[in-house]
Amino acid sequence: MNKFTFFIILLQSFLVIGQNEGSISGKVIDAKTRNTIPFVNVLVYGTTIGVASKEDGTFKINNIPLGYNKLKVSFIGFETIVTEEYLVTKDNTPFVVIELKENSTQLKEVEVKSSLFKKSIESPLSLQSLGIAEIEKNPGGNRDVLKVIQSFPGVASNPGFRNDIIIRGGATSENKFYVDGIEVPVINHFQTQGATGGPVGIMNTDLIRKVDFYSSAFPANRGNTLSSVIEFTQKRGNPNSLNTRATLGTSDAGITLDGPLGDKTTFMLSVRQSYLQLLFKLIKLPFLPTYNDLQLNIKSQLTKNSELSIIALGAIDDFKLNESVNDGETDEETLKRNKVVLNTVPVNSQWNYTIGASYKYFGESATHLFVVSRNELKNEAVKYFMNDETPNNLLLDYDSKETETKFRYENDFTTNSNYKINLGVNLETATYLNNTYRKVANTQGVFEDNFNSEIDFLKYGFFGQTSKQFFNNKLGISLGIRLDGVDYNKEMKNVFNQFSPRLSLSYSLNDKWSLNSSIGRYHQLPSYTVLGYKNNLNEFVNKKGLKYIQSDHIVSGLMYKPNSSSKITFEGFYKLYKNYPFSVRDQISLANFGADFDVVGNEEVVSNSKGRAYGFEFLAQKKSYDGLYGIATYTFVRSEFKNALGEFIPSTWDNRHLLTITAGKKLKRNWEVGSKFRLVGGRPYTPYNYQESSLKSNYDVKNGGVLDYSNLNGERFATYTQLDFRVDKTWYLKKAAINLYIDIQNLYASSSKQQPFLLPIEDENGRVSDPNDNTRYLLEEVESTTGRVLPRIGVIVDF
Repeated sequence: MNKFTFFIILLQSFLVIGQNEGSISGKVIDAKTRNTIPFVNVLVYGTTIGVASKEDGTFKINNIPLGYNKLKVSFIGFETIVTEEYLVTKDNTPFVVIELKENSTQLKEVEVKSSLFKKSIESPLSLQSLGIAEIEKNPGGNRDVLKVIQSFPGVASNPGFRNDIIIRGGATSENKFYVDGIEVPVINHFQTQGATGGPVGIMNTDLIRKVDFYSSAFPANRGNTLSSVIEFTQKRGNPNSLNTRATLGTSDAGITLDGPLGDKTTFMLSVRQSYLQLLFKLIKLPFLPTYNDLQLNIKSQLTKNSELSIIALGAIDDFKLNESVNDGETDEETLKRNKVVLNTVPVNSQWNYTIGASYKYFGESATHLFVVSRNELKNEAVKYFMNDETPNNLLLDYDSKETETKFRYENDFTTNSNYKINLGVNLETATYLNNTYRKVANTQGVFEDNFNSEIDFLKYGFFGQTSKQFFNNKLGISLGIRLDGVDYNKEMKNVFNQFSPRLSLSYSLNDKWSLNSSIGRYHQLPSYTVLGYKNNLNEFVNKKGLKYIQSDHIVSGLMYKPNSSSKITFEGFYKLYKNYPFSVRDQISLANFGADFDVVGNEEVVSNSKGRAYGFEFLAQKKSYDGLYGIATYTFVRSEFKNALGEFIPSTWDNRHLLTITAGKKLKRNWEVGSKFRLVGGRPYTPYNYQESSLKSNYDVKNGGVLDYSNLNGERFATYTQLDFRVDKTWYLKKAAINLYIDIQNLYASSSKQQPFLLPIEDENGRVSDPNDNTRYLLEEVESTTGRVLPRIGVIVDF
């Protein structure tokens, strides 16, 4: 049965037309005292539909338009807010808990203008937020949050199918992710170890309420990051009924359940399974990936003043080779490209999980937060020469495991002088295991690594931040500090070597214009692959002299908000890097790695690499108005790191020009269309050393070209553009809501040339030797491009 037939049968089974409106229910509480608030005005945002909360703080609004809706909530003495989006269908009534914060300056009833854009004293700039509708309907995003973030200013991406995010010229390893305040180190299927990128995100959009993206001005309670913090806030399960969402897409299928577990406890559970291996085998691709993931959240209101949140997510990934791909009819160029993949890509498997709990207690004078979590990553890879699995042909046998157990405590309170203060500590134990055998070829020759490594860590940190508004709330000032340490070596044990101060300033010129600035120092621990590397003498060779990576940010900008649903921002930024790990073997900064499926950092390094990134960003954004919405961003960025001669040269992430325009329109009868145009400046790359590449001793290990690091990033790819397009149609039936979508990535098949493959010429006897030098192969270049049209079709059913 094909997908279209399945959809028609499903549609017919539910085709009972009912009313054209739905409902939202909930309650309003005081964010500090946790008491319910009666007689609060609750309106459906953008309409006159609304009610006042009852004496017990509860409310129910009927006759609400179907689809995603926000609520505007206002009451004398409290800040007016606009909630996140909630999906309203005929058979599903969302339950919303609204927390209002007391506004000490609002002494009488006045009209308070609410904004759809988030801004805080701690992070007055470099902060963007995404709602669930923006994530689900983003053209080309395929409901993957990290692909949606690529629409934001300062965010670069690479051509192709990976969702690496490069923030303001920083490497892909410089990003940190939190789910409901709990750190999640592995966010992608088939994630590059030592970095954060991969082809498919683990986070299921069905559980996400909103996403906050920080590209600088990180709050002090978020450490160990240099380029970005990405915060996922999950939905709360419906406390009144069991709901089900089924999804069927081009690459995977999933089911999500949410509902009550008791009077005060709700749950959400999602399971997804891919069938890419079947599709890839059908269309004759040389690799066959399979992934599965599970995601769970449980939220419980233990008492009026305490709540508990539990999360769990994990994935199992397997990557195999389709060695029979060239058995049938294949054109010559495709056959050669398939050979390159089969000869270079290892058989890989990964599994990972994160499980955590956060307990929050709302005291009379302070809020206490306790967070505990545990996460593991298991990564295995094996590769044989020409895939001949005999011992003498072994090129790579890699087996590693990272395990972390974390604790964080935070205390939030406000003084009598209206100073907002956050204080806290974090403690973490970690274990890293690595069993490695590999052969490595570079311009120096062929090397063998063979080591077994096991090492434990104790990490600790202290942080504090204080914020206050002055001059009738026109000036906002926030000052924060972090102190971090780890018992790896003497340098890192001393927390004062990782002293990280930060200062944010915001000044409102009037109701529409504001000036915002931040300056801060941030530190990040090198990856476990660096910390746990051993040389062939069985020594932790990196222990001596290794340091935390340091980055200093200076950001300043201007914001203009003509109304509550629009904003225009301009920001300039400068980032200065220090102590980046520098490869002893290849004489290159590790800041240049992380955009492929290799392992980053599994080698000897020294902490002496310096770099810088600087530029400016422009953003113009319009939230939905009369069904029309859009965002346009332009970024100019330069990213440079010093080479072995101490000269600043472009880094791998020096894209220079980034332009993204995303727009959509909600049409009648529940149709919606959207498009996204991206222009990304070509990034630099390192050319091959053809003399070293042709040596049989090198090629039989590398099965590809040996890079000429003496000409590091000496070439540059061309600028590429891409247009994505999406169409949605939703039917709201009596017992179900059905969303059918078509999402086309790279609509006009824009081609992006990548570095060509080097492949030995072959005849009936195999690889051909150079007639003038029997120690070398005759090599030919095989074109490598990305740029095929990638259509996706999917259906989402809520019932």
